[in-house]
Amino acid sequence: MKCELHAANLICVYVMLPSKKPVRMPMVARRLRDPDINPCLSESDASTRCMDENNYDREKCSTYFLKYKNCRKFWNSVMIQRRQNGVQPSMPTAAERDEILGAMGKMPY
Repeated sequence: MKCELHAANLICVYVMLPSKKPVRMPMVARRLRDPDINPCLSESDASTRCMDENNYDREKCSTYFLKYKNCRKFWNSVMIQRRQNGVQPSMPTAAERDEILGAMGKMPY
């Protein structure tokens, strides 16, 4: 803190020093960026990128939104089925998802 006296007024200036700690993403944001937790990460990134490139015109990105929605539906149904069968974890890991998609031969969404 730096204080100066100017014409009978005391002026104190607070100086913010850069912190030494690295800035960390909140836990929720880190989980959403984790490919083992979020199976539709690439679809989410593609829709966000489309919105950025098209000045947030939703109509131009509707195909990306539909693909993301179908991805979420597909993996949610897989998660429900695994939960009913007692398989843990209910959401397959990224490696397991690659195997599932490889066995299907094409993207189901």
